[in-house]
Amino acid sequence: MKIARLSDLADKAKCPRIVIKVGSALLVDAEGPRSAWIEGLVGEIAGARARGQEVIVVSSGSIALGARTLGLEKGGRGSLADAQAAAAVGQIALSGLWAELLRKHGLTAAQLLLTLEDLEDRRRYLNATATLTRLLDAGAVPVVNENDSVATQEIRFGDNDRLAARVAQAARASAVLLLSDVDGLYDRNPKDPAAKLLPEVRGVTPAIRAMADGGSASGMGSGGMTSKLQAAEIAERAGIALVIGNGTHDAPIARVIEQGIGTLFLPKAKAGARKAWLGGRLRLKGTLVVDAGAAKALAKGSSLLAAGITAVEGTFQRGDAVAIRDGEGTALAHGLAEYDADECAKLVGHHSRAHEALLGYAPRSAIVHRDQMVLL
Repeated sequence: MKIARLSDLADKAKCPRIVIKVGSALLVDAEGPRSAWIEGLVGEIAGARARGQEVIVVSSGSIALGARTLGLEKGGRGSLADAQAAAAVGQIALSGLWAELLRKHGLTAAQLLLTLEDLEDRRRYLNATATLTRLLDAGAVPVVNENDSVATQEIRFGDNDRLAARVAQAARASAVLLLSDVDGLYDRNPKDPAAKLLPEVRGVTPAIRAMADGGSASGMGSGGMTSKLQAAEIAERAGIALVIGNGTHDAPIARVIEQGIGTLFLPKAKAGARKAWLGGRLRLKGTLVVDAGAAKALAKGSSLLAAGITAVEGTFQRGDAVAIRDGEGTALAHGLAEYDADECAKLVGHHSRAHEALLGYAPRSAIVHRDQMVLL
């Protein structure tokens, strides 16, 4: 059974495992943690557990909370060093708060801090999957955050929306609920009186992306509607439903489920585990640009051959993840390269039978094999 409407988020059969992401502005204000609101949310989480659902929380707020404690300007985001220091202080308080409130409902909290590399590297991704699975099997409520105290600009998600989608993928969740400061996705800027809330989205298309606003209204968080749509793309490729709901109200989960206020992004047909992981990657080592003929062949399920490549960008080794796009810049696929970048450059435009003469050794059949590729 698949999720088809917002009320299905409360159905144990259709949504046995859910990831709930909570933004910084919902958790922390100028006075500190919004304890009463968080208590209400924890009560809703306990209600989901009582229905037999498993819950993973992706919690922002450590930087905002730590910045207040340390007296740092710009919410702790004035520099990377400030953000790392704020996170180190704020994470202790934040995890302690979640543990205390969950304990009141007889639930055990488990902290899991992740960096981008933990979910981009295949082996570490599988380790995260195993840890999440074991915690859920043991009855715990994993509380996940980006490890901001060690993450640098190059190895960080930068927002917890995409982290939540990747965690859902790793945990094999049925749905992701992103609690934000808006009701969902609107067809234009929600400040426009004519703006209309979209109750359902079937696939994140260029037209849908054009509706997004990249900013964070609160100034506390690092995400915006653009990051939420990127999260929706990651989720839909993995066969996971994603919902954007307004967390500024009391009992926000009930408002989404019972009143049906939010935007539901319906999942696509679920890809295999490895291809879903590949399609959700956020860091790619390079790009292969292809001609129109190759683009058509890829759409029909073919491997990528050198004859259809027109350009090679970036530095990568065999086995690295690369993007495949057409000459207009449209992303077509992600895949694992069978050759390194220098070898690919030598093979551009050449038929497979010429590879051995060009490289000096027997060639592999494709630059990116269809079994190591996921179409976007």
